Amino acid sequence: MTSKKWWRTKMVMSRAGRWAAAAVTSAVLAGSVLGASATAGAQTDFYLPPETLPAGAPGDVLRTEPLDLGLRVPVGDGVFPGQGTKLMYRSNDARGVPNAVTGTYIEPSTPWNGPGDRPLVALAIGTHGQGDQCAPSRNLGAVVNYTPPLDFFTEYEALSVNTLLLRGIAVVVTDYDGLGTPGHHTYVNRAAEAHAVLDSVRAALKLENTSVTENSPVALYGYSQGGGASGAAAELAPEYAPELNLVGAYVGAPPADLVATLKQIDGTLLTGAIGYTINGLAEAYPEIRDEIDAEVSDEGRVMLAQVANQCVPETIANFAFKRTSDYTRTGEPLDVVLERLPEVQRILNEQRIGKRTPAVPVLLQHGTQDDTVPYGQGRQLALDWCAQGAAVQFLPNPTPPILPGFIVNHAVPMIGGLPESVAWVEARLRGEPAPTNCGTF
Repeated sequence: MTSKKWWRTKMVMSRAGRWAAAAVTSAVLAGSVLGASATAGAQTDFYLPPETLPAGAPGDVLRTEPLDLGLRVPVGDGVFPGQGTKLMYRSNDARGVPNAVTGTYIEPSTPWNGPGDRPLVALAIGTHGQGDQCAPSRNLGAVVNYTPPLDFFTEYEALSVNTLLLRGIAVVVTDYDGLGTPGHHTYVNRAAEAHAVLDSVRAALKLENTSVTENSPVALYGYSQGGGASGAAAELAPEYAPELNLVGAYVGAPPADLVATLKQIDGTLLTGAIGYTINGLAEAYPEIRDEIDAEVSDEGRVMLAQVANQCVPETIANFAFKRTSDYTRTGEPLDVVLERLPEVQRILNEQRIGKRTPAVPVLLQHGTQDDTVPYGQGRQLALDWCAQGAAVQFLPNPTPPILPGFIVNHAVPMIGGLPESVAWVEARLRGEPAPTNCGTF
């Protein structure tokens, strides 16, 4: 039984009734393209992997399909800022078992004016949700996508993507394990995300009719969930993908310590994201499903089943400011419950980023008042990497607290740090020496 069916069965068996969903009001930009997204869990042919993966290696391309960006302007014989290609490629899941992951490669229309071949950035997305409709390859083709009844989703990573494209940098965006394709998205799973990111680079370099080559310099880029994925990929690259020409990694507000992040977001606008994590753990490690289920209340099972098919806006609409104590059998907060679940603790400890050494320079940004991913763990990650000999530039963002618990102080540093992070990445792609402030923070 798949984990989606498992949680759904638990929900049907529970005594909890249906919850009335909160209303959502979404402002849609004038003149925007409105896309009607597939319902959660529904698959188009493109997203259904072969029943048996063909023999091959991580990064092998299984299929492709053209993808027109939602924000584009026809120019000459192409489109500005670039032309997308949707791809499915071979990767490995959290335990190293071969799987199929989807993503998007975007060929820039702007020339690269730096030295050498056109560079490539693997962009790891921040939290989108857990429903299949949340995958970036499903959202880059429209400014706004709507999934009934409450999910309006806009691909906010388009800001970073377009900023890179305008500099002549090619971009590949992974959908991660299980986001778009069958099964739960293994949200914030260190190994699964690192594999998906690194294999997206391999896949992009294998595509035909692109301007990137095996000599192209490659950088990793991500914020929030994407910061964790970028950091995990930078750590794992020396053993998992040593052939890649990696030159640097931008790691923004990384959830390096999942338990610390759980404590931070419990009772905030983003409480429902904790459900993504639980579902993802049950997907990757089915041996702990019964242990988790024994601690979850009927109401908790309903929550887990619902968030499994939602993007962030609908999850916020349904579960903002709820507390995990509402969903546990004993009424205790989830972090307290975890203290008596040794196997779950072991698995959570495996997700910790900072135990390996990135072989490339890293820029790590983190807001000092971050109300989603605690600032302390970002600083600790930088300290851990510095202690291991990595070249780290750690830059705190001192934005003062704004509406704590509303994720404002998590989102603002992402936007405010964009010019600096892109400039840092571009400098690495040009071959310029990386700065480091290890020992000074």
